[in-house]
Amino acid sequence: MVARTKAVAKKEVKQFLRDKRLMFVIFFFPVFLLVIFGYAVNFDVQNIELAVYDEERSDVSREFINSLTSSSYFTLTKTIDTHKEIKQTLDEKDAQVVLVFPNDFSNKFYAAKEPAKVQFLIDGVDGNTAGIIQNYVMAATQAFNQKYQQEVLADFGQGIQLPIDLHPIFWFNPDLQTTKFLIPGLIGLILIVTAVISVSLTLVREKEKGTIEQLNVSSINTIELLMGKSIPYLVISLINAVLILVAGYLLFDVVVKGNYLLLLIATLIFLFSCTSMGIFISVVSDSQQVAFTMAAFASLLPAVILSGFIFPIDSMPFLVQLLTNLTPTKFFIIALRAIILRGVGLQAFWPQLVYLLLFSFVLLGLATVMNKKKMAHR
Repeated sequence: MVARTKAVAKKEVKQFLRDKRLMFVIFFFPVFLLVIFGYAVNFDVQNIELAVYDEERSDVSREFINSLTSSSYFTLTKTIDTHKEIKQTLDEKDAQVVLVFPNDFSNKFYAAKEPAKVQFLIDGVDGNTAGIIQNYVMAATQAFNQKYQQEVLADFGQGIQLPIDLHPIFWFNPDLQTTKFLIPGLIGLILIVTAVISVSLTLVREKEKGTIEQLNVSSINTIELLMGKSIPYLVISLINAVLILVAGYLLFDVVVKGNYLLLLIATLIFLFSCTSMGIFISVVSDSQQVAFTMAAFASLLPAVILSGFIFPIDSMPFLVQLLTNLTPTKFFIIALRAIILRGVGLQAFWPQLVYLLLFSFVLLGLATVMNKKKMAHR
């Protein structure tokens, strides 16, 4: 059995090495996707375009504006002179937020009898970005208020005594960089797409060339054929995984905090489930075009939408959450984030690996049964 499986795998490797274009795509495409997604898909909001309508133009309003623009979050792009320009600025997207100071701002600010009011008009078309901008302006205003209170109380020789002194600490991703959160999802997305598509084309290629009949009449059984076809692409996908991790470290400073052996085991199990899906698609497809379409549809769309790569699964409706169990990428991303970002042990994600194994054996069993039926009808 080992000799026959090895012979099929050797034949598949030779065919792969002859196809220079396929080699280029398989080894270049993952790193290319990592670079594009890593730099393009970013939820960090910076350089927010700020416009200011200051009716008073006082020292305190200028100080407040400087406190905003001194950070990397806000960039002053426009100064508004009339009230009518506010709507025009937002309509024409000359700014994402407009800061409005009333003409009595400094009087109320220094009188301290009632709060001095400022208004932030935020472009709310993109709800996620608008919410982040709101949090930024609220934090900036709170910091400015605290600084003013400290200066006033210092003049009287007093200090601020807060009932609760809050010091939030972010674990695992202290800088809250979305790139580090997305990289594990990108690894799962890239691996499932490359593995499923490459494996799904193997048996179909034999069908189109007419060599499948020679394999059917040979002494090779179905299990040996499927194993021999999938093992080379399993190894190739594992090499891709290493290349992606190296690129993630060099380009985005993503360091594996957990155990490398656990990472290897989780990746092998995931690739096993990916090759199982590719084998199943290759068995049910009659042409490379159909196999490619089915593989792309079964791997890419669920991996992007249903895996938790970008959209949180807990925020989805219950029925959609059930559908997320159809993609192995969901469980691999959970394991990857546990190993790479949190550095935890097997006890934190072992159920995900069990599901991936069950997923693999079910698809392999179905593929074996269907392939035997097809061979029996020929």
